[in-house]
Amino acid sequence: MDFLDALAIMVSSALVFAAPLIFTAIGGVFSERSGIINIGLEGLMVMGAFVGIVFNLTFSDMFGSMTPWISMLAAMVLSAIFALVHAVASITFRADQVVSGVAINFLALGVGLFLTREFYDRGQTDIISNPFYTWDVPFLSDIPVLGRMFFENYPTTYLAIAVALLGWFVLFKTSFGLRLRAVGEHPMAADTNGIKVYRMRYIAVMISGAMGGLGGAAYALTVAQAFSQATIVGQGFMSLAAVIFGKWHPLGALGAAIFFGFAQAISINGASWPLFANIPQVFLLILPYALTILALAGFIGRAEAPKSLGTPYIKGSR
Repeated sequence: MDFLDALAIMVSSALVFAAPLIFTAIGGVFSERSGIINIGLEGLMVMGAFVGIVFNLTFSDMFGSMTPWISMLAAMVLSAIFALVHAVASITFRADQVVSGVAINFLALGVGLFLTREFYDRGQTDIISNPFYTWDVPFLSDIPVLGRMFFENYPTTYLAIAVALLGWFVLFKTSFGLRLRAVGEHPMAADTNGIKVYRMRYIAVMISGAMGGLGGAAYALTVAQAFSQATIVGQGFMSLAAVIFGKWHPLGALGAAIFFGFAQAISINGASWPLFANIPQVFLLILPYALTILALAGFIGRAEAPKSLGTPYIKGSR
């Protein structure tokens, strides 16, 4: 394998692993821009992976080749509903948002594993028969080297980049985005100007739930192709790191997610690449988590969070 071939495989794999992180990080940006910390992104990805796989296995014969797409839609809906637990606790009851998010992580994994054992009598589902397959973009995939890097990939990769661009447009170019950012920066001033703070925050948390579910389903339907307790192991926390590393901006989160996608690709496929062949496997496996810590340690102090992030809002208070 020459250098260009290895580079093409590395970039293509990085984009595959980055796509679920992009979806989830964009959801995290919306939640935290509204002022609600969402530590529960890991749990939302777990729920999305579980629903995506179970729906795919159950309705594969009914929907045929459309099954993966409908599975992702089902994962979005169920994860958005699941995120309401966090929304009710942190917005209505003004519970500690970090504690509520951690509870979401434990609850999602517990529910997923319990139902898996109930449905399949073991700790893992069957392997799905209708996963996503790679798409070759006409004409562009024929470009030497670059075609293999960027235009021979899963449809979820292209969709993730489109969602990041759409997230930027909604957040910074629409009145909805302006209201959401106002709620996250100065909820009292927003309330005074007629913006319903609670409603905006509920919507933002549900968006994060839908995007987290989409991220979990995307990972399960492309990489894992089954659900178990080891399907989502840290990707939600990497997505949260991408939100902070990207300075609560959709395009920044996109870049950070691709960075962490590279780290994941190296940890899983690095042993087969000449550049990393002599590095012990254990170091490759811890690379994504080490880079996550380094990224947060290096940038969290420099990134300015929304001013009301993590602060409960009491309606009518002055």
